[in-house]
Amino acid sequence: MVNTLWRSGYIDTTIESIAKSNDSIFVANLRLGKPLKRIQIYYDNNFNSDLLKFINHKPGEGFFELAINGLENSLNELNSKIAELGDPFSSLQLIEIEKYNDLLISARLKIVSNQKRRIDKIVIKGYEKFPKSYLRWFLKLQKGKSFNLNEIKKKVELLEDLRFAKKIKDPEVLFTSDSTTLYLYIEKNRSNNFDGFLGFGTNENTNKIEFDGYLDLRLINNLNYGETLNLFYKSDEIDQQTFRIDAELPYLFRSPVGLQVGLNIFRKDSTFLNASQYAKLNYQINAQHRIGAGISLTNSTNLLENNTTVLNDYTTNYYTVNYNYTKPQFYDPLFPINFLFDFSFGIGRRENDFGKQSQNIASLNTYKIFVLNNRNNIFLRANGAMLTSDDYFDNELFRFGGINSIRGFEENSLVANMYGVINTEYRYRLSRSVYVHSVFDVAYFENELTDTKEKLFGFGFGFGLLTNAGLFRLNYSSGKTENSPFKLSDSKVHISLTASF
Repeated sequence: MVNTLWRSGYIDTTIESIAKSNDSIFVANLRLGKPLKRIQIYYDNNFNSDLLKFINHKPGEGFFELAINGLENSLNELNSKIAELGDPFSSLQLIEIEKYNDLLISARLKIVSNQKRRIDKIVIKGYEKFPKSYLRWFLKLQKGKSFNLNEIKKKVELLEDLRFAKKIKDPEVLFTSDSTTLYLYIEKNRSNNFDGFLGFGTNENTNKIEFDGYLDLRLINNLNYGETLNLFYKSDEIDQQTFRIDAELPYLFRSPVGLQVGLNIFRKDSTFLNASQYAKLNYQINAQHRIGAGISLTNSTNLLENNTTVLNDYTTNYYTVNYNYTKPQFYDPLFPINFLFDFSFGIGRRENDFGKQSQNIASLNTYKIFVLNNRNNIFLRANGAMLTSDDYFDNELFRFGGINSIRGFEENSLVANMYGVINTEYRYRLSRSVYVHSVFDVAYFENELTDTKEKLFGFGFGFGLLTNAGLFRLNYSSGKTENSPFKLSDSKVHISLTASF
């Protein structure tokens, strides 16, 4: 009781008498005196006055003033901030307490400090082969750093941004007289993905059902290095084949720089064949931001007998830069990425029998999920690309359309030197693992070879189901151009399964 009164400012409180009323009750007479309202606390020059911004105070020359009823909480907050600076066993004392008047007292702040702690050792439990480079550059934890448990806990939360690892429980610390050991509890996740889809629709000319599909295999961290290997193959109903393989090696030589290389082969029936290679260096700024620069080479072969001004052998060489931002929402297994922004730009030139031609190329892929509540959200995506040149060949233009572009059209059936697509979905969750959604897509493209400028629309619906095997999706959509009516016979059904293993 007396301690409570002292904390409220009645520091002159004295016990006049105590009388026993019965076996369990004592009656005390207290003299409270006048309550104090404020205290001025003086500090030495070695005190870090920047810490005062964390408490509610009135500043002065070499002192700060607090309300008596908030004194204990303010000192606890200051002690906590000092501990975060690497001195977890520090304590604060008020000495040389003097009473100015009935409303104000003064005191001097004394910091009882121990030796500042630094991280001497990091021990990983559960996933002992966790890539050490991710500790230093992704989580930014390393030996010799000043010990700050609250900051360490925030950094460990970044594990949720990784697909191949997750936190089991909060980190723990072992203090000895001369060392500080940090224990991290990490578990390895299944992070390999197999993705594919089967599409079918009616051919306008033959009225027969035609099938198309693709295979997308992604292997992540199988060597416990954090590496990624992608293998992609697609064949569609208009006799086009795409083969792509690329690999990413992060944090080369335990540095923040990673290497990404790839090969892409595209064949258009018996018309032409494009083979592209690229290599780039990426710098991981932090868990969400990454920049990169590299080089891209393409060699295109005309498979017809003669070269023309429309279809011609050529080679291109581009120097590229790119920026990537990824924001996960790790609490959601259906939609693990809340926001993605990926932009790249390249300058280069094309060489062929007609000479050399300077060119620029740019691409954008971004999407955002707007969460309205637990069951409703809106998905918006924009993607597109642009090639600028004085003249164009058909075998260097972009191919787009299909389930990963504008839905309701055949895969890669649209050809353009510039295009933009906006995909929208209204999603409603039936449960944590099942959702239904609408499909409304809009696209615009230009093809200077055919002098075409056209708007496209796609409408439909679909659903997704998260199973033990992976994410199963089905979309039914129909596409139309600006001046053409809808035809149910042109509708497309797309089925895909993304399996993790």
